[in-house]
Amino acid sequence: MTKKLFTTSVTVNGGREGTAVSEDGKFNVVIAMPGTQRAKEIPEASNPEQLFAAGYAACFDSALQSVSRIEKTPIESQVTGHVSLLMGENHDYSLQVKLEVKASGTDKDKLENLVHKAHEMCPYSKAVRGNIEVELEVIAE
Repeated sequence: MTKKLFTTSVTVNGGREGTAVSEDGKFNVVIAMPGTQRAKEIPEASNPEQLFAAGYAACFDSALQSVSRIEKTPIESQVTGHVSLLMGENHDYSLQVKLEVKASGTDKDKLENLVHKAHEMCPYSKAVRGNIEVELEVIAE
């Protein structure tokens, strides 16, 4: 039986030219499409792709740390999410993701194995699997 651990809510007003505020008010972000006048006027504004990149990278790094504990291979890791907004010929939009995974504490072959297991475990990876392209770049330091 699946157990719900928690639920959160964020309300967006104004879409890509608006605001996003969490139910508890701890997350409060101004949103602006890069290259727009609003983005120039509000340089600290974020965009949906940055928000997705942050969430995916955080989730993936947590999954990687879980896998490394299970495999008894402690590592120090850092995940950078690169998210691109794409527009097709018919003005249909999609996303493309590259997760850049850097870690120390193991060799590249073992790290690649951990990263692929994390990709199977991560809820974000599961949610997008088969829907968007996700590239995994593994860098052993």
